[in-house]
Amino acid sequence: MLPDENYWNSRYTANDTTWDIGKISAPLKAYFDQLTNKNISILVPGCGNSYEAGYLSQQGFTHVTVLDISAVLCKKLEQKFSAERFAGLQITCADFFEHRGQYDLIVEQTFFCALHPSARKNYVQKMSELLSTRGKLAGLLFNRSFEDGPPFGGTETEYRSLFEPAFTIAIMAPCYNSIAPRMGAELFIKFIKK
Repeated sequence: MLPDENYWNSRYTANDTTWDIGKISAPLKAYFDQLTNKNISILVPGCGNSYEAGYLSQQGFTHVTVLDISAVLCKKLEQKFSAERFAGLQITCADFFEHRGQYDLIVEQTFFCALHPSARKNYVQKMSELLSTRGKLAGLLFNRSFEDGPPFGGTETEYRSLFEPAFTIAIMAPCYNSIAPRMGAELFIKFIKK
């Protein structure tokens, strides 16, 4: 069975979120901390519990959109991120591949690996569509394989051939600050739309 809305709703209803590390990941925090323009438009697709978006909002970023297909999760996020405390953070419950908008930065955090590999070319095309001119796709990709998915893994070589037609690969390097269970198995990426 391919992961779909029902699949993710059942995972969130059962609190079966083994990928969730309970906080913003160190590589993304370090990346966000060096961003100076707080007015850029940011999308976090397949957002999960959205620690990244919460952190960005708390740091004063004013245009952050989180997107997820799971209505169960989106209801939880609406309670977690009250409009009073998290101004500028928008929650969108929708299919990523049907989403419309323009963003300066899209954050990749366990979304790519949640999609079946058959959707990867569509992912790259949609990311390119959603990014503004010279917009960036930044975050983490697994640099390993898995028995069954999700998560679905991959390699640097695969990612280069997949992304290079649409993006300039500014950074794709092993993470030095992954959490212990993922150490040596994550790549930090920063891709710039061509």
